[in-house]
Amino acid sequence: MTIELETRIRSAGLRVTEQRMAVLRALETHPHADADEVRRLALGELPGLSLPATYVVLNALTEAGLLRRIEPAGSPARYERRVGDNHHHVVCTGCGAVDDVDCVHGAAPCLSPSSTSGFRVTTAEVTFWGLCPACQAAETTITTEPERT
Repeated sequence: MTIELETRIRSAGLRVTEQRMAVLRALETHPHADADEVRRLALGELPGLSLPATYVVLNALTEAGLLRRIEPAGSPARYERRVGDNHHHVVCTGCGAVDDVDCVHGAAPCLSPSSTSGFRVTTAEVTFWGLCPACQAAETTITTEPERT
């Protein structure tokens, strides 16, 4: 995986650094992580990695097209390595968990707005909201417990 990551970084016109490698490896195992979580995950590899340095790396990798930044309402920005396929997301209204949802209607932008105001639409970004399986199970447990008197 290291060689592949180094090749992707170089192909994007960036230098290969320990920080960039650590951030990409963190997001491989924890997609949809926010900057603080990325930093915590990368600290095992780079004990001195600061939060500002993490933001610099995340921004550089996003601008280079190696990461995608998503911003669910009410949540900090999150980052993922899955790029270029116009997929969408589902967000849990209970715990904030995020997962991928493949594009429903095929190729980008996969949805057609009622009016484009003259824009040429290239991408659609959809966020579905609901309860994840863990929150549904917790909800069921709460509602099915007998009342205590």
